[in-house]
Amino acid sequence: MSRRTLHSDEDAERRPSPSVRVLVVDDDEPWRRWVYSELGKLQQLRVVGEASDGLEAVRKAHELKPDLILLDINLPNINGIEATRRISHSVPNTEIILLTNEERPDVVRLALSNGAKGYVLKGATKTELLPAIAAVLRRERFVSRLLPIEPDDYD
Repeated sequence: MSRRTLHSDEDAERRPSPSVRVLVVDDDEPWRRWVYSELGKLQQLRVVGEASDGLEAVRKAHELKPDLILLDINLPNINGIEATRRISHSVPNTEIILLTNEERPDVVRLALSNGAKGYVLKGATKTELLPAIAAVLRRERFVSRLLPIEPDDYD
């Protein structure tokens, strides 16, 4: 059973284990570059690829088999939720965190029910990205504290 990662919990601030291979997917290149540069500061996270649309994300997930994908929802070709569904079925050992501006509870529910393990609002990325990555790599769900919902609501 998953549990909400407590934001005061020391475990939420732990860095993920070494050699975590990450794919960054967003159609906004400046945002993608910012995420890439932030992750690049952490030795244990290695960005192995980038994609700018949902179909490219699915293709690169199959090709690269990353440990973690950071994925936007609003993508060209296929959206991030459909990409999440496809990747979760075909590359089941890859964990997915959605980084998005989409706040609607029905969209969060759809994302988590289609295989996403984390859901972080872009406006909270500076404070929540690392705790979300750590939680998801511990096989826990993480939902942005800015959203009025609990991860366990979707089990």
